[in-house]
Amino acid sequence: LHKAIRRQRQMCIRDSPCTACCAMFPTRTAAIHPPFNAGRQTHSCGKPVTMKHIAVLTGAGISTSAGIPDFRGPDGVWTKHPEQMSVYDIDSFLSDKEKREYSWRWQKESPVWNAQPGAAHKALVKLEKAGMLTLLATQNFDALHEKAGNSPDVIVNLHGTIGTSHCMKCHAKYDTADIMARLDEEPDPHCHRTLPYSGGMPCNGLIKTDVVYFGEALPDGAMEKSYKLASRADELWVIGSTLEVYPAASIVPVAAQAGVPITIMNMGRTQCDRLASRLIRDDIAVALPKLVDETISAAQ
Repeated sequence: LHKAIRRQRQMCIRDSPCTACCAMFPTRTAAIHPPFNAGRQTHSCGKPVTMKHIAVLTGAGISTSAGIPDFRGPDGVWTKHPEQMSVYDIDSFLSDKEKREYSWRWQKESPVWNAQPGAAHKALVKLEKAGMLTLLATQNFDALHEKAGNSPDVIVNLHGTIGTSHCMKCHAKYDTADIMARLDEEPDPHCHRTLPYSGGMPCNGLIKTDVVYFGEALPDGAMEKSYKLASRADELWVIGSTLEVYPAASIVPVAAQAGVPITIMNMGRTQCDRLASRLIRDDIAVALPKLVDETISAAQ
């Protein structure tokens, strides 16, 4: 299975729609990996209670209610302004000082940087606190899951995060908030870390957010961890993703092949609807908190 997925990842263009991965698995089959042993707790009456382990994949739809427009939808930022895709183009960033400055300024002024978590993000914090969330893989780089209070233990930022940055030369880590605070003084941020073996000279490497730019690889181990946890969960929830961007979307057919029941919550159709055992087309800001409450209540 995983060899097939690797072959498919090579065939898919990361930023283009692709139905091939989902077409590989038209129906759910018997599990090839056993699910996690559900956590057993005891009810007040002494009756054992089985807690489900739930893996979640989130996309742009969970953040639109928090004021962040999607990028590829009919009214998406890149649909209306395709030239702005260069903001996240790694070749432009590395080669052109003006484009780097524009990239940083655009990111600081965009809703992505200024947004706050919505009700749907907070619902997933509640699910984690209930001990039921084992994976929160997200295609979003807005860091709203971190802001909401989900822990790094469950979050996998498939496309990176705007919340942190790094030096591309010495790999020093930075909080993006500190970079943004000094952006008027230094519109093209460089690393000021002193290098001990260079006579105390500053590194002077380019600083870049940890967002995965076009032309960059996904974070090491992100997909492998997501495949593993999604295929061993009791359920996989897909929240606000059209499942058009690969390889992130391939988490769904991998989980389906492992026999994991899939819930897809999205206002429109997705590329993998045929693999879902439950489709929810309601407003995510309302529907997800309701689903979380019902799931927790059913385990009590």
